[in-house]
Amino acid sequence: MRNWFHIIPKNTGLSIYVWIIFCILPFYFIMRSLSLLDICFGVLLVFLFYITNRLSFNSKTGFVYLWVSIQMAISLFMTIYFSYIYFGLFLAFFIGKIQHKGGFLSLYIVHLCTTIVAITFGFFFETKLYTSQLPFVIISIIGIILLPINMRNREKREKLEVQLEDANKKLSQLMVMEERQRIARDLHDTLGQKLSLIGLKSDLAQRLIKVNPDSAKIELRDINQTARTALKEVREMVTNMRAVKLKDELIKVKQILDAANIDVKIEGSADLKGIPLFVENILSMCLKEAVTNIVKHSQATRCRIKITSSQDDVKIEIHDNGKGFSDHNETHKGHGIAGMKERLEFVNGILDYNSLDGTLVTINVPNVRHPNLKGDQL
Repeated sequence: MRNWFHIIPKNTGLSIYVWIIFCILPFYFIMRSLSLLDICFGVLLVFLFYITNRLSFNSKTGFVYLWVSIQMAISLFMTIYFSYIYFGLFLAFFIGKIQHKGGFLSLYIVHLCTTIVAITFGFFFETKLYTSQLPFVIISIIGIILLPINMRNREKREKLEVQLEDANKKLSQLMVMEERQRIARDLHDTLGQKLSLIGLKSDLAQRLIKVNPDSAKIELRDINQTARTALKEVREMVTNMRAVKLKDELIKVKQILDAANIDVKIEGSADLKGIPLFVENILSMCLKEAVTNIVKHSQATRCRIKITSSQDDVKIEIHDNGKGFSDHNETHKGHGIAGMKERLEFVNGILDYNSLDGTLVTINVPNVRHPNLKGDQL
């Protein structure tokens, strides 16, 4: 349930104290009247306006149009009879919150036309009073014209931002699920076969230990070797799954290229602020794979790594002066291209390469800067 102060519009750019003044000000205009009956009637209308205003905020049905209509009638009466025009601003802000296009347009046009007519009518009967507050009258008319449109656009933008936030959360969850499935597949392929082999050889060794001890010893040695291999592969998987910053990976890449006597030139900054750690880890793994290919296959003597970050994307270019793909009969998978593409698919990234002058590998990832994607853990 909304609190009483929700009669004061939020996110309007005006201080809450200004709105409190607008709430108190009608009593000043009413007290100017000489008749006690007029004063009582005016105070009753003011409280009725505030009550219907709150009901408008709480209403989720078609009754909202009834409450707004009552407020319009009160605003017009206050404008004509007491020369108080500022209730029109309360209505202007609330009309901007109505999302139904037809309802918004009808209320906007009716409110604007009736307010202008009422103010024009008031100038003929209370010329001196309206003239004394002419600047505020003009500001109020401008507000009544512009504020509903501004508030409606703001409501749409906030709604889109909420939808974007929800979409990013779902994307984050999907990426984590995809990564978990990949890990599950790797564990199954890596450990499943070897554990099955260990189980079979253990059963065989149990049966042979009495009838053929020498064969049993051979089986036990195989079990030991298989277990060691499985442990090594698990350690490698864990090492590869640890999140690596791009700037840290660049240091390792430079060391690898230096050890292979390949001159390396690094351009751009690897400090990618606001990029989710998951995305940066994928970029690091792809960079490592590309450099490993250069060292293993390219026979290059020079390598240039260029990192470009913008509001739209992050691009990494790895260019070497080696012999490229043309002299090889190996498929793209043999160069780790397929693995890089699979990783980049998790973040809607693109991998491009050509071998016209050496090899140029381009990694491009959309730059999704959102706090909900930072540091997602598996």
